[in-house]
Amino acid sequence: MTDTQNDTSTVSVTINGVEIHAAPGELLIDAAERTGTYIPRFCYHSRMKPVGMCRMCLVEVDSGRGPALQPSCMIPVSDGMTVDTESDATKKAQDGVLEFLLINHPLDCPVCDKGGECPLQDQTMAFGPGESRFVEEKRHFEKPMPISDTVYLDRERCILCDRCTRFADEVAGDTLIHFMDRGNNTQVNTFPDEPFASYFSGNTVQICPVGALTAKPYRFKARPWDLEETVSTAWTDSVGSRVTVQSSRNQVLRLLGVDSDAVNWGWLSDKERFGFEALNADARLTTPLVRAGADSELAPIGWGAAMSRVATAFAGVDPARVGVVGGARLTNESQYAWTKLAKGVIGTDNVDAQLSDGIPAEVVLGLPRATIADACQPGGTVILVGPDPKEDLGALFLRLRHAVVNDGTTLIELTPTRTGLSGIAAHSLHPRPGEVGQLAHALASARRGTAIEAAGVSASAIADAANAISGPVTVVLGRASTAESAEAVVDAAVALNAIDGVGFLSALRRGNVHGAFEAGMAPGLLPGRRTLTDAGAVADIWGSVPTTAGMDTAAMLTAAAAGSLDVLVLLGADPLADFPDNELAQRALAGVGTILAVETLPNASTTGYAHIVLPAAAPTESAGTFTNLEGRVSISAQKVTAPGTARADWQIAAEIGSRLGVDLGLASVEAIRAEMAAVSDVHATVTEEALATDPVEGVLLSGGSISAPTASGSMAPANDAYSLRLVATRRMYDNGTMVQACPASAGLAAAVQVRLNPADFDKLGVEPGAIVKVLSGKGELMAPVAIDVGVPVGSAAIPANAPDVNANRLIDATTLVTDVRVERA
Repeated sequence: MTDTQNDTSTVSVTINGVEIHAAPGELLIDAAERTGTYIPRFCYHSRMKPVGMCRMCLVEVDSGRGPALQPSCMIPVSDGMTVDTESDATKKAQDGVLEFLLINHPLDCPVCDKGGECPLQDQTMAFGPGESRFVEEKRHFEKPMPISDTVYLDRERCILCDRCTRFADEVAGDTLIHFMDRGNNTQVNTFPDEPFASYFSGNTVQICPVGALTAKPYRFKARPWDLEETVSTAWTDSVGSRVTVQSSRNQVLRLLGVDSDAVNWGWLSDKERFGFEALNADARLTTPLVRAGADSELAPIGWGAAMSRVATAFAGVDPARVGVVGGARLTNESQYAWTKLAKGVIGTDNVDAQLSDGIPAEVVLGLPRATIADACQPGGTVILVGPDPKEDLGALFLRLRHAVVNDGTTLIELTPTRTGLSGIAAHSLHPRPGEVGQLAHALASARRGTAIEAAGVSASAIADAANAISGPVTVVLGRASTAESAEAVVDAAVALNAIDGVGFLSALRRGNVHGAFEAGMAPGLLPGRRTLTDAGAVADIWGSVPTTAGMDTAAMLTAAAAGSLDVLVLLGADPLADFPDNELAQRALAGVGTILAVETLPNASTTGYAHIVLPAAAPTESAGTFTNLEGRVSISAQKVTAPGTARADWQIAAEIGSRLGVDLGLASVEAIRAEMAAVSDVHATVTEEALATDPVEGVLLSGGSISAPTASGSMAPANDAYSLRLVATRRMYDNGTMVQACPASAGLAAAVQVRLNPADFDKLGVEPGAIVKVLSGKGELMAPVAIDVGVPVGSAAIPANAPDVNANRLIDATTLVTDVRVERA
């Protein structure tokens, strides 16, 4: 829409003598800014509801009854409206507002973290009185006051703009911070003994217009003018939130959310926001390490000697006895380089970016794709078949919550336990573990008029949910529990794919796992969504590709445990912690002849079992691109240099290829992207020009397809009267390597609990918090028990990878479901 546009879909408004055109209902403050007139504000934020708290945006508005001062954040434009943002009355009002705000505001700008980027500073200079008539003592509070492990509150600086409280209530749904007291004593605070324990608390720091809220990881670290910045992509989950990476003295000091209309709207989870701390950890790997013998420790070695060891390990090995596990940490370019090395040079198709904790790549790529915007369409329906987005995909949770609360989107849950969205879901159906496919089939049948009971859910509940489906339908699809196989989720996807016009939005959690799929880091796949039997341009450029589909991670570890795998490459993977079956992972790692780990930080698998460890550059230390869960490619920019002699992952792959006598022909990330575009129609649109044109919104992949998945027909066996079915769900904070390397996040991982439905809990005859023993055919653990009505009858919910004990010691990766017994200790 332009200033000169004039049609029946717009209204004419005159601002400071210049006629503009705006959409009916557009707020005056937005219409003015869009056409080049900035109106000062403190409380207004374009992603939240206006409240008119600060009155800084007062301007003279004449709607036909004469000019009057009105808050522009609360006034929608109307045809013929005349606005004056520079009149004497407007200037006097803004001057007065600032004088009142500064009455009690401390003059501590030299020591305030907001200094230099503070809207109150800027607007006082631009619109303020220049001096204060106030000579009395200012109001004082204890400062600073920690209101969570990461956020500090300075109540003296607060101007009561309501931004933080509105975000907590409207956006996050975590009403943990409020206005308290009255009059001159009004303050923002938390309830006694209830900290601001929100997964999204860092957003309040970013949107605070003064220095009232500050983040512990950034306090007193740098001034804005000391920082250099670049737009990049968050890497801790698969949402691909846009961020600004800020650094000083070759160290990343802060991440800020960037408002991408397609993705995260400027919001970040705290795991995304503070994940940079792991990049600065003292434990970072900085030099290659090798293990001289079976009982020896890892010792530093030079790159030349380390690469010679790698080349020796691969020399003469049957490609079928080589496996590559992991890769979701890598950029798209590094994923392509490693796929080319493994499948084009070494000749193995045993490549899997997942650790058997997601759903098969061919399922994600074979279903009709939906975007985040598709899922959040007003009047549409979202069917959640997967994990709790609040725990796994924070920014997606905020988008979905906004759609349901504000835009009339209908949410139907098919999840094994209650989620962070259950309170606003139209229908929450909780199937027994391993039976979500049967429930999805029953839901699809109910839409056709036949309602039946399934998976422990009544026919009437299924019929009610089916009748609520309206408008465009998007299925958010993922693996809710690592204690059950992916087959039931695949069956659910096949059943729901029968709904007309349905689209699927992947809810796989691992960073760049979708980029790995597109690069062919899955058994049976090649770049561009090609299969081994349809290699096309891939075979032409690579020279050769495997002819037989390889093994996934579970099969590779099973082979390794049987002594049938000679070399195992771990690309940012920790099977001991993340593979669902810990006992199998241990036997596998102990049974491999050579384990090559390419890592940024040490983990249990590398320190305990790896024979060669190569240090890799982390995000912000190497350039590339990232593909998010909707297939959107965005820049992953380099801002600092890697510590020590750590190298980019693609450079490591290229060097190994050279040691094996093959030049991969990959000299730069630009060269890799050019080759990807040449072998993959899917990546043909990812040009340097397209990436530079819109670095915030990125490039949405299109084209290329593989066959739609088919139902497995799997049926979970009935469990006996004495056992419960295990549900192992992920939490945002766990015992993961990156989380534990972040001081702001390491202590936030909750201790393990066994959560039971009241009906199952009563049978134990113990008090809440009592220690119980959980046993399975694989192992046992001890943990306190808790009551949770969100856990279905007959199930026991335990978090995966908790800091003190991991649920994967109970899980058998070869079975559809895992049955456990819960006993008094």
